Amino acid sequence: MSLTTNVVVPNVVLQSSFTMPVIGFGTAAMSNDSDTLKAAVIEAVKLGYRHFDTASIYGSEQALGEAIAEALKLGLISSRDELFITSKLWLSDNHPHLVLPALQNSLKTLGLEYLDLYLIHWPLTTEPELKKFPYDEDDLLPFDLKGVWTSMQECQNLGLTKSIGVSNFSCKKLENLLSFATIPPAVNQVELNPCWQQKNLREYCKTKGIVVTAYSPLGAKDSFWGGNHVMDNELLKQIAHAHGKTVAHISLRWLYEQGVTFAVKSYNKERIKQNLEIFDFSLTSDDYQKINQIKQERKVKNGPAGFEFAENLWDGEN
Repeated sequence: MSLTTNVVVPNVVLQSSFTMPVIGFGTAAMSNDSDTLKAAVIEAVKLGYRHFDTASIYGSEQALGEAIAEALKLGLISSRDELFITSKLWLSDNHPHLVLPALQNSLKTLGLEYLDLYLIHWPLTTEPELKKFPYDEDDLLPFDLKGVWTSMQECQNLGLTKSIGVSNFSCKKLENLLSFATIPPAVNQVELNPCWQQKNLREYCKTKGIVVTAYSPLGAKDSFWGGNHVMDNELLKQIAHAHGKTVAHISLRWLYEQGVTFAVKSYNKERIKQNLEIFDFSLTSDDYQKINQIKQERKVKNGPAGFEFAENLWDGEN
């Protein structure tokens, strides 16, 4: 029997008909110490998190899988089915014949029989087995999106993942994908927060029934790809003070009110708890006026490589 949790996180319904919790627990970190990550995941499960986001490149799949097994052993959850687990296909596996083996390897590492969501991590391809980070421009190969997506669809049809989706896709790349997909992407996971609001992309995804998930929802200040621009924003501080909340609360509440899901990462016990405390207040029209004034700045400009991807990756899209 499952233990009572502090917060019941709402769900959204995906095009695949499955539900996904609006709040996810991210595991992308500069370094993933296994014991620290496992302890954080166990604490998150106790508090009410049910969506856990990982990727083959993060180096967190094994520790997450061990934490899931421990949560079951402790009776924190009664079944793996109570959790929503997302993982991602890395660039070096972005080849039609490698998609299924990559997913099977992730499942083996996680110790799971299926994923709830499998994403193409980036619309980029490198040579197989070239799993370095960052990449050089010479490492990139032409991306066979149609072939890769066909293999992603096979993974869903085989029941190895309940839903499939993409990450870091612009409107133009989504339009290309939708032109031939027989199973449309359920999710597009992108950098999104009050300092990079992606209004055009959000509106496009809404018209196509694609759920948007925000990564770096608080700016990822402790990572090489992020910064302090969200947590140190003066307008967000003003709003937080008016509500008696934190900047994190305001940023996450804003995402929630936009209909955006998000994966937030912290291994700090108190912040893990605080990041769930966004359902007891609402933003005002004055708050929205301030948020609309925030200077927009993308932090993930170079993608997984050491050079500017503006034309190649983003297609000039907001």
